Amino acid sequence: MVTKKQVEEILRNIPDPEIGVSLWDLGLIYGIKSKGSVVEITMTLTTIGCPLFSLIADPIKKEVGKLPGVKEVRVELTFEPPWNMDRMSIAAKQQLGFA
Repeated sequence: MVTKKQVEEILRNIPDPEIGVSLWDLGLIYGIKSKGSVVEITMTLTTIGCPLFSLIADPIKKEVGKLPGVKEVRVELTFEPPWNMDRMSIAAKQQLGFA
């Protein structure tokens, strides 16, 4: 069975297509669940009107789907709670010049 840590490591290496900072460090990932061969990821975007969901979800599905035993990756989009800059890691804030 795939572990949350394995999925986290992959998400740390998938950059936001506009900003270039990892989805994990931006704080866009709200939850990871593994149920047998299915991995469910709940995430948000920096703004509600952001049109890039498929450009973000597709690499997640592709890369997480490479893990042994994974047959399906579901990416669910939520805006509750809304994203804000406090969710970013220190590394992301430094990379973007906020720290």
